[in-house]
Amino acid sequence: MAGSEAGKLWVVATPIGNLADWSPRAREVLAAVDVIAAEDTRHSAALLAHCNIATRTLALHEHNERERSADLVQRMRDGAQIALISDAGTPLVSDPGYRLVRAARTAGIAVSPVPGACAAIAALSVAGLPSDRFVFEGFLPAKSAARRAHLQALSLETRTLVFYESSHRIGECLRDCASVLGGTRAAVLARELTKLFETVLDGTLDQVCARVESDANQQRGEFVLLVAGAPGDADAAKLAEGRRVFDILRRELPPSRAAKLAAEISGASRKDLYDTLRDHEEQP
Repeated sequence: MAGSEAGKLWVVATPIGNLADWSPRAREVLAAVDVIAAEDTRHSAALLAHCNIATRTLALHEHNERERSADLVQRMRDGAQIALISDAGTPLVSDPGYRLVRAARTAGIAVSPVPGACAAIAALSVAGLPSDRFVFEGFLPAKSAARRAHLQALSLETRTLVFYESSHRIGECLRDCASVLGGTRAAVLARELTKLFETVLDGTLDQVCARVESDANQQRGEFVLLVAGAPGDADAAKLAEGRRVFDILRRELPPSRAAKLAAEISGASRKDLYDTLRDHEEQP
């Protein structure tokens, strides 16, 4: 692969835990490219050494991606084959990389995926919640006030909600979800997927929260939290989308202008949108 006339960017998924999930094709690509752009070269070193992959690595993370992308694109213009990996799972899913992919595509460079593990999809596949329509929200805000505001904007969303969360905040996150979305809402908490201490808890948000708070072992590791969507119809879904858009627009526009535009963009009833926003602002 090295020395090919046309440069290329390979977006390569790596295991989220169990190394047996790493595909032969992914290993072949990583062994053949000129450079591997890794989120954390120290973390990836052990993974690459496991398969005797000696390809040179360089760091590409949220703090240097914008600057480093230009250099990598130039290398690919000169014929280099470059692979992009994250610490675990599929790159760009709550990980750096989209700026590099966008820059490569803008430059006319081929970008090819090498599929593999993704914690969000793995959790969804075993959750038993509706999976025909879902929304991936990544990590919720770290501060409770911001987290609750974000959850409030999602409270009428009818699709299954998928979140990532860390061990440091899983208890607080579950409590806020139960408070804002309702403690009787169905939920699944997948912990340490494909690893030795994998667990998948299900029940209501109140039940899952109680089980986690009563067992210190369930507060360790990496988590995917899935919450059933709100019951409702198409109008409720439009209203939820209108509130989401409003939350974005109001950072730059007066509330009345933001609400008007949010209604036009989402298709929600302007009156219903104004009413729900007013009710939310009046809450203590």
